[in-house]
Amino acid sequence: MAGALQLHLGSSFLPSSSHLKLRRRIFAATAPLRRHPTESKIREIFMPALSSTMTEGKIVSWVKSEGDKLSKGESVVVVESDKADMDVETFYDGYLAAIMVDEGGIATVGSAIALLAETEEEIPLAKSKASSSSSAHPEEASSPPVSPQESAIATEASPPRPGKADLTLASSAHPASDAGRRIVATPYAKKLARDLKVELQSVVGTGPMGRIVAKDVEAATDGAASVAITAPITSATKAVADSTPKVPVELGSVVPFTAMQGAVSRNMVESLAAPTFRVGYTITTNSLDELYKKIKSKGVTMTALLAKATAMALTKHPVINCSCRDGKSFTYNSSINIAVAVAIDGGLITPVLQEADKVDIYSLSRKWKELVDKARAKQLQPLEYNSGTFTLSNLGMFGVDRFDAILPPGTGAIMAVGAAQPTVVATKDGRIGVKNQMQVNVTADHRIIYGADLAAFLQTLAKIIEDPKDLTF
Repeated sequence: MAGALQLHLGSSFLPSSSHLKLRRRIFAATAPLRRHPTESKIREIFMPALSSTMTEGKIVSWVKSEGDKLSKGESVVVVESDKADMDVETFYDGYLAAIMVDEGGIATVGSAIALLAETEEEIPLAKSKASSSSSAHPEEASSPPVSPQESAIATEASPPRPGKADLTLASSAHPASDAGRRIVATPYAKKLARDLKVELQSVVGTGPMGRIVAKDVEAATDGAASVAITAPITSATKAVADSTPKVPVELGSVVPFTAMQGAVSRNMVESLAAPTFRVGYTITTNSLDELYKKIKSKGVTMTALLAKATAMALTKHPVINCSCRDGKSFTYNSSINIAVAVAIDGGLITPVLQEADKVDIYSLSRKWKELVDKARAKQLQPLEYNSGTFTLSNLGMFGVDRFDAILPPGTGAIMAVGAAQPTVVATKDGRIGVKNQMQVNVTADHRIIYGADLAAFLQTLAKIIEDPKDLTF
């Protein structure tokens, strides 16, 4: 994973390679409290900007409690951005004096979420200042309403009881608590634990940094102390299972957007500014299907094959890989980065296969599996989800034969891929035969891509898929 990112107020992210973490981490933006700079060395911990599109963040959990002594580089709080969960670390030594935004609360980027005191004697003064600040600005740390899908009410579980079983459990997997400290779990996992009457201290977290997630609580209800082992299922069935709500939806309820859903909403509205058009094409997949059967055992995925074929076609039609951001010019992107839409719990994200035209199919498949795992654990780095130049959206595993996709802002085209279906067709010699065919629909920015350009690209793509020998170079 990426190293820690040091963040100062008013500055950009500065990457550092000195600390390798399981999850992306950043140092909390802190600065001396501006109201009384000479009275004490009390610093504000700000809500950081974790991505270029982030305007507010949600407190997933406080790793430290009020009064805890902190050392530079220690994790203090887990923040949910629009794309991932990240640990926020302190940039100074001191004491976590006052928490100003509780778990589940939302704060705007740059606003104070906690106060850091340099000495233990300054904690009461910091608490006083936090109380006065909250009274003066009650709207800065509001909590979202409770929903059946994800509770915003923060609960603090009792510390684990000492014993041999607890020690064994902690040593066998990543624990969600450390030496009796606060248990780290997602708000939804906490609510699920309350509903199912599961003791969180007995659950081993499989999320980033050992955080308890919903599936860990569900596994615990079956008597398992780790992730439940299920029978093999198809990718389509798994995708359906992943997207099915585990808690019944309360009809008539109003559910606020998560940070990721909010980001998706903003992007979709922004996409309306681009004048788009759509072109469909039918591609025979018999040869691609045969190739896939031969190399599937080597870890190759159909997604990687489609991404590779698309990238190879884009090398011959660079205008389809262009992007227009200002409405006055367009950029011939120097790299072909294929973004692939992935549905995850609570949203949608597009992991990017960098320079897919230059990477062999086996390495590309391994990279895709890694990206999907990181996406579902909310561990993708910004470059891994915001650098796409062309997007694929595949619903074929659900049996969908044709659909249209919305153009992501900043890109020139997105291709919607349907399922390959046995189809009765007429052969060149006038006979009737059955072939596997799939429908693809490309949505493109008409400011930079024209109908003839898109048609030529699709013809090239069809030739590559129908004679895929070059995909395994």
